Amino acid sequence: MAQCVQSVQEFVQDSFVPMVAVLCSEEAERVTRKNNLNFAELLRPFCRLTSEGHMRDPNNQVQVVKNLRIFVNNVVTSPNRPPTALSHAQSKILNEVVLSCQPQEGVVNNVVTAGDYDLNFSATTPWFETYRENFLQSMPASDHEFLNHYLACLLVVSSTEAVPVEQFLKLSQEQHRIQHSGEYTNPKWFIPNTLKYYVLLHDMSEGDEQRADAVYEDMKQRYGSQGCYLLKMNTRSFSAEGDEQIPDPWSQYLQRNILHTQVRTAASSTLSGSLESHPLQLDITSSSGSLHTLGAVKTELKKGARDPESLAGGAGSHGACLTLNDHDHIRQFIQEFTFRGLLPHIEKNIRQLNDQVKTLILKIWEMPPKHFCSCPEYPKTMTSSWYPPEAPELQIRKMADLCFLVQHYELAYSCYHTAKKDFLSDQAMLYAAGALEMAAVSAFLQAGAPRPYPAHYMDTAIQTYRDVCKNMVLAERCVLLNAEILKSQGKYSDAATLLIKMTSEDSDLRSALLLEQAAHCFINMRNPMVRKFAFHMILAGHRFSKAGQRRHALRCYCQAMQVYKERSWSLAEDHINFTIGRQSFTLRQPEKAVIAFRQILTNDSRQTATQQSAFLREYLYVYKVTTFTPDGLSLPQLPLPCIHCSATRVYFGHERRLAEGEKQAATHVSLDQEYDQDSADMWCHLEEQLVAAANRGIVPVNFQPTQCCLNSQTDNQRHPLAVVEEPIIVEVTFRNPLKVSLALSNLSLLWRFTADDAPPSKEKMTNELAITNEEILALGVGVYSGFFVLCCHINIHSVDLLLPTGQQTFDVMVVHGKQDLMIQGPRLNQTKEDKMTVRHGHDQRLNFIVTSPMPLMEIFFLQFPTALLCGEIRKAYVEFCNVSSVALCGLRVVSTHPDFFSFGSQATTPLTPVSPTSAENNSAYKTLATPPQSGSAAFEMLVSAEDFSQPSGVIDIPIDGSTLQPGESTQLPLWLRGPDQEGVHEINFLFYYESTGKGNKISHRVLRHTVFICASRSLSVQASACRSCVPPHHSLGDKGGGGTLIFIDVENINMSEAGMREFHIVQVSSSSQHWRLHKCINPAKDKDCKLTSRERAKLCFRATRCKPQKGTPYRINKPYLSALFQYMIISSSTPCGDFFFRGCQTSESHKSQSCVSTEDRSSDITNIVRKCNELDLNIIVIWKAYVVEDNKQLILEGQLHVALQTIGKEASSLTPREMVLLKFKSQLPPPVILPSAELSQLVKTSLHYPETYTHPFVQDSLCVVPVTLTLSNCSLAQVDVIIDLRHKGTSPETLEVHSSFTWVGQTQYKLQLKPQEVLCLTLQACFLQAGVYNLNTPRVFAKPAEQGAMCETSQQTASPSLIFINNA
Repeated sequence: MAQCVQSVQEFVQDSFVPMVAVLCSEEAERVTRKNNLNFAELLRPFCRLTSEGHMRDPNNQVQVVKNLRIFVNNVVTSPNRPPTALSHAQSKILNEVVLSCQPQEGVVNNVVTAGDYDLNFSATTPWFETYRENFLQSMPASDHEFLNHYLACLLVVSSTEAVPVEQFLKLSQEQHRIQHSGEYTNPKWFIPNTLKYYVLLHDMSEGDEQRADAVYEDMKQRYGSQGCYLLKMNTRSFSAEGDEQIPDPWSQYLQRNILHTQVRTAASSTLSGSLESHPLQLDITSSSGSLHTLGAVKTELKKGARDPESLAGGAGSHGACLTLNDHDHIRQFIQEFTFRGLLPHIEKNIRQLNDQVKTLILKIWEMPPKHFCSCPEYPKTMTSSWYPPEAPELQIRKMADLCFLVQHYELAYSCYHTAKKDFLSDQAMLYAAGALEMAAVSAFLQAGAPRPYPAHYMDTAIQTYRDVCKNMVLAERCVLLNAEILKSQGKYSDAATLLIKMTSEDSDLRSALLLEQAAHCFINMRNPMVRKFAFHMILAGHRFSKAGQRRHALRCYCQAMQVYKERSWSLAEDHINFTIGRQSFTLRQPEKAVIAFRQILTNDSRQTATQQSAFLREYLYVYKVTTFTPDGLSLPQLPLPCIHCSATRVYFGHERRLAEGEKQAATHVSLDQEYDQDSADMWCHLEEQLVAAANRGIVPVNFQPTQCCLNSQTDNQRHPLAVVEEPIIVEVTFRNPLKVSLALSNLSLLWRFTADDAPPSKEKMTNELAITNEEILALGVGVYSGFFVLCCHINIHSVDLLLPTGQQTFDVMVVHGKQDLMIQGPRLNQTKEDKMTVRHGHDQRLNFIVTSPMPLMEIFFLQFPTALLCGEIRKAYVEFCNVSSVALCGLRVVSTHPDFFSFGSQATTPLTPVSPTSAENNSAYKTLATPPQSGSAAFEMLVSAEDFSQPSGVIDIPIDGSTLQPGESTQLPLWLRGPDQEGVHEINFLFYYESTGKGNKISHRVLRHTVFICASRSLSVQASACRSCVPPHHSLGDKGGGGTLIFIDVENINMSEAGMREFHIVQVSSSSQHWRLHKCINPAKDKDCKLTSRERAKLCFRATRCKPQKGTPYRINKPYLSALFQYMIISSSTPCGDFFFRGCQTSESHKSQSCVSTEDRSSDITNIVRKCNELDLNIIVIWKAYVVEDNKQLILEGQLHVALQTIGKEASSLTPREMVLLKFKSQLPPPVILPSAELSQLVKTSLHYPETYTHPFVQDSLCVVPVTLTLSNCSLAQVDVIIDLRHKGTSPETLEVHSSFTWVGQTQYKLQLKPQEVLCLTLQACFLQAGVYNLNTPRVFAKPAEQGAMCETSQQTASPSLIFINNA
C-alpha cells in the first residue's frame, strides 16, 4: 500500500474513538454561529488530548491513556434500520470526497528504480486516506458492536437564557426520550445510563460575566463540579477582526465534512413520514434522499473542489470572534470533560460490567445440572440482533469495547476472545466475526507484542462478513484494517492478495481504490514486481473510469505507461495511449490527448486495419479541435506520415539533362545514384589531383572536396555552399506505419533566410502564406511508404502537410500541420567524455550558405561508343557549354584511366600533308599520302614524351583562348582507345573549371562523368629479343656489338565469328631512346600480313643500338609497312603517339610503385647484370579490321603496344593478371642467388678464320692456322675476362678431336674490357692432319670488375665454328 501520514497504530486508534453527542439550545447555537460554526464543529479541532490520562482497571491497576481522541457530533435521529451496505447517498458522498481530493501539482514524486525501470509516481495517496476516513465515519451503528455508540452527551445552554437550569432540564429530557422511547434506531447509545455533561456557554461580548459565574455556581451545586463546565468565548468583537490574524484550525475538518452536512441538509427536506420536530433539533437525516437533490449537491461539490475557499465557507471566516485564549479555553474544556467526566464514567462502567459478568458466570455454575441438558435452539447463522440487551455475551462484548476505547488492549483481547467462543458456539456469525476482528486488532495494539498478530482471525472475519453475512461494509472495514497492519509488518504480498479479493462489481470506486493500493504493495516489496504494479494500475484506472473518477483514471494509466512504454508491448501501449487520449480529451486537456494519440500512430502498431482506422479517426477529431486557431497561421506538428530525417538527401544544382539526339550528357551526380564510400574516396582523390595541378602541385590546407549530394553518410559538419539562382533539390523519405492509406496534398517546404548585411535579430520566419517555393499538389501515398522530392531555393526548416484520410468518400477528415526535419548528427567518439556519454555532432546539410554567382558548365559527348575492341582507336567529340552568366576558365580533366582518351597534342603536327584517304575512310590516324622509300630518313622521327603527356595525369583541355564566355560552347575531338584487357570497364572522368573572377567562397567546380566500355578481344602481340651472332663488321651500324634480333608473333584471338572478317597489320613502328628497328626479315617477301580467326603471323626484325642524342629523344621509325595500303601512318602524331606515350607513362608508374614497395635485396652486381641485358624497345603494331554489321562493311583500326625491356624475355600486349601469393615472414633472410643466366651474357665472343685451309702435310707435318677471337663487352660496366685455350675434355670424341688439334702459343689470357669495348685477339691453331675441326673450344670467363672470384661465370658460346683442313 501507499505511504500514509499516520502510523498504523494511530490509524487504528483513530478508527475507534469514544463517541460524544451534543444537544444545544437555540440561544447557544446562536452564540456559536457567530463564528460560522455549530458547537460540535467548534470543538472538533481540539478533540485530541495532548496530555496523558489515567484510570484503574477492574484489578485496580493504573492504566495510562495516551494521545486519546474523542469524536463529538450532533445528535442525528433516523427511524430506519442500518443497511448492510452503504446507501446511495453515502456512496455519492464518498465518490465526491475522492473526486475533490486530487494530486497536488508541482509536488516532487518519488523515483523508484527496479531493474532497468525508473518509475516516477506519488508515494502517498491522500484521496485513499480521505476515502478511508470518511468511510469509517459514515459507517452506520450496528447492534453487534458498541464501538460507535455514544458514551456521553453534552448539553449546551447559553448564559443569556432567562432560566438556564430549565433549558438544561429540557435538553436532558430530550436526550432521555431519544434514547429510551424506542422511536429511533439511530443514534445508538453505549449504556442505558449515558453520561450527561452540562456546559454553560458564555458570550463575553454580550452577556453578564457575573451572572454567568452565579449560574455556574448553581450548576455545581446541582450536578457536581465534575459534571458541568463554564465555557467563555467570543472575546473578540467583529470590529477587531482585521487587527490580528488568528489561525483557522477548522478549515481542514470542515472541508472533510462539508459533504456530510450538505447531503444531510438536502436529504432532510425529503423525509417520508412525519417526525416529531424538536425546537433544539438541528440535523435530521435519512438513509434515502432525493437524487435530484444529490445531483444539486454534486454540482456544488464540484464547484467546491475547484474552489476550496468556497467549500469551507471562505478562508479566515471561521472562529472570527475567537482569540487564542478562547482556543485555550476550548482545549481546556475538552481536557476537563475527558479526564473528570468521560474517563471516570468509563472506568465505573467497566467495573460494573466486570461485576455483572462475574455474577452471571457464578449463577450459571450454581444452576442445577438439569438446566444444562438442553440448549435453546438458535438459528444456524445469526446475522442480526438476536441476543437481548442483558445477555452475558453482549455484556462481555460491551466491556471489551470499553476497554479497547481507553487503550486497555490486553483486557480487551481477553474479553473479545471469550465473547468469540460464545458467539461461535451459538452460531451467531455476525457477532463472532466482529469479535474476531477486534481480537486481532487488540492483539496487534498490545504494547510489547506478547502474542503474534492473529492474521487468521482477520481472514475468518472478512470471509464471514462477505460470504455469510453479506455485509460488504463491515468486510471493507476489516480489509482496510488488516491491510494496513500487514503493510506495517512488511507482508506486502499478503496485503495485495487481500485487497484484490475485496474487489467486486457492486462498487467501482471501492474496487479502484483497493486495486491501486494493491499495485503500491507490489512496487513496495523487497523485490519490486513492476509489471504487476502496472497491470493493477491499469485495472484501477479502468474501475476509476467506470466510477466517474476520470482524473484518477488518467493518473493510473499514466503511471502504468511508464512500465509498458518502449518495451515491445505494442498492443498494451496502444490501449493505454488510447485511454489516456480519451480521458484527457474528456477532462479538457486536448494537448495531452493529442500527444497520447500521436504515440499510437507513430509506433509500429500491430493492430488490425480497422482498429488503426478507428485510432486515426479519434486522433484527427481531437487534433482538429485542438489545433483550431482563428488566424489559421500557426501549424502544429503532425505525426503522420513518419519522416525518416536521417535519410534526407540534399542535391545542389540542376538535374542532369537526358540525351538529346546523338548528344550524350555527362552523368555527373543525381539522386538516383546510391552513395558508395569507395567511389566517394576515388572522386576525392581525383579532385585533389586537379586542385594540386591548378595550384602548382600543392593542395591548399582548406581544401574540401565537392559534395553535390549530401546524405547521412557524407561529412555534414560544415555548412554546404550553394550558388545563388541555382536550384536545391531535397529528397524526404516518408513512411506510413499504418495499414490505412493516407493521401497527402499541398506539400511545401518552409525555409528561413538571413542576408549577410542583416543582423541576426532581424531574422524573420516566413509563414505559410508567404512561402514562395514550389508546391507539389495531389501526391498520393500508398499503404506503406513513398518518396517525394521537394524543391526549394533557400533553406528548409519543416514540411507543411495536408493529411486527408478515410476509407470512403464521405468519411474524409482533412487536417493541416507541419513536420520538422530534425536531423541528428553522427555520434562523437573522439574524446573520453564522448565515449562515456552519448553526444552527437552537428549535421548542417539543411543549413547552407548561398554564395555569389559561379560558372556552370554542361558537357555533351557525340559518337561516344559503348563497345570497343582491345586497342581499337575511335574518334568522338566533346561539347563544352557555359550555361551560366559568368565566364569560366582553367578547364582540366583527370581520369581513372588516363590511357583511355586523348584530346590530341598541338606540338606534333606533321610536316607532310595528310592523305585524303584518311578523311574518306573516317580514319582516326594521320597519314602521309605517299610512303617514302625503304631506308630513307623519313622513316625515323625524333619526338619528346613531354609533348604527349603530363607527369601529374591532369590534362589541360585545349580550348580557344582558355576561356569560355557565358552562353558560349565549343566542340573538341576526343580520341578513344579500347582497354587492353577484355571485359566491362568503368571509366570515370572529372572535369574541373574555375571562375574568371577571384575571391569567391567556391574556388572551383567539378563535373563528373562515368562511362562503361565493353572491350572484346582483337589481336595478341608477343615479342622477344635475342642477340645476333653476326660479326660486328657485318652488322649495319652496330658498332657496339649490340646487334639484336626482334621476333614478333601476332595472333588473331577475336572470338566473334559472325561479323569479324579479318585483321590486317598495317604498320609496325618502334620507339626507343637507344634502339632502332632496321628492316623486316621476311623470307617469303610478302608485304601484306592478313590474319583471319585464330591465325598467327611471325615477323622478324633486326635492332641496333643508336648513338645517344642530347635530351634523349624518342626515335620513332617504321620498319614495316603493308603493301596493301598506299600510305603511311604518322606514329609520332595524335592519336598514335598520345596513346603510346600514355601507355608508357602508366606502365612506368606501376613499375616505379612496385620497385618502391619491394625491398632492395639485390646487390650492385645484379643491377650491373640487368643493365647489360636491358633493351628498352617499344613496338607499336597498327592494325585494321574489317567488320560486317547490318550488311555494311566497317573498317576498324587500332594499335597494340609491346614493351621489350630485357633480352631473352618475352613481352606481350596483353597485361597478365597478377596472382596474389601468400607471403610468410622468415626468420633469416634468404641467401642472395646470383643471376648466372644473365652473368653468362656479359661478353659476346666470335671467331674469325678461313673456312677452308690447304696444307702440305707431306712436307710439313704441323699446320698452323691464324684465328682471330673478338670479345665484345655488352654491359655498361668494366669487365674482367679470362680466356683459357687448354683442352680439358675427357670424352672419347673430345679426345679424338683434341688429339689432332691444339692451340699453340699463349694458352691463357687475363684481360679487362671497358664498357661496350670490342677487343680482338690473334690465336694460332695447330693441326696434325687433314679433316674438319670445331674451333669453338676456347673457354671465356667474365665477371664485373671489383667483384670476387665467385662471380666468374662461363660465357655463352655461339654455334660450332667448323674449319676444313685439306692436304695439298
